[in-house]
Amino acid sequence: MDKTKTFCLLGLLFFVSSYVFFSQGELNAQKHIDLAHWFNLTGAVLLFSFNFVFPKNKLNSVASVLTALGVIAHIGLCTIDIIMWSFGDDQKSSDKLREHISNTPLILYPFVIIGPSLLFLGLAAHALNFIKTNPIPSLMVVIGGPFVGISYFIWNNGMLMLLSCLVFTFGLGLLLYRKEVKVVVPKAMI
Repeated sequence: MDKTKTFCLLGLLFFVSSYVFFSQGELNAQKHIDLAHWFNLTGAVLLFSFNFVFPKNKLNSVASVLTALGVIAHIGLCTIDIIMWSFGDDQKSSDKLREHISNTPLILYPFVIIGPSLLFLGLAAHALNFIKTNPIPSLMVVIGGPFVGISYFIWNNGMLMLLSCLVFTFGLGLLLYRKEVKVVVPKAMI
């Protein structure tokens, strides 16, 4: 198995595992270590490997930049969330940090509101390369990604968020191990 594909697969596994934790709700119940955000951080960093396994073209170049920016934003978001988790039951300090972040647009937008979505957008753009040859997995990625955010931030539904993440990651996994279509040219035509 190709080393880069192995990193991609491990990224998908860590990413989905983090969403299993997120779907459970109260993350402060994790007493010794914030596994949810460490898994999410590890998964996001490993998902960067998708930039190297798909065909090189203009769409791939845009998708790679979006994916890279999304990974950077996930690193920032997970760092913020791990710090928030470290406050434990100290709600006053946690609220002060949350308020500070909310009042600091240069942290709030790139690392909390917009930035992390770029990872999903970048990977969905990669998937668009296969919309004609592998439409089902491509659509799983393109539709599943936005539903991860919508189900959590708008509908506040952890189980739907997990299901959306499963659809998203399963679609990427199918694209990662897709059968390559090879054009066979008869010798008589050469």
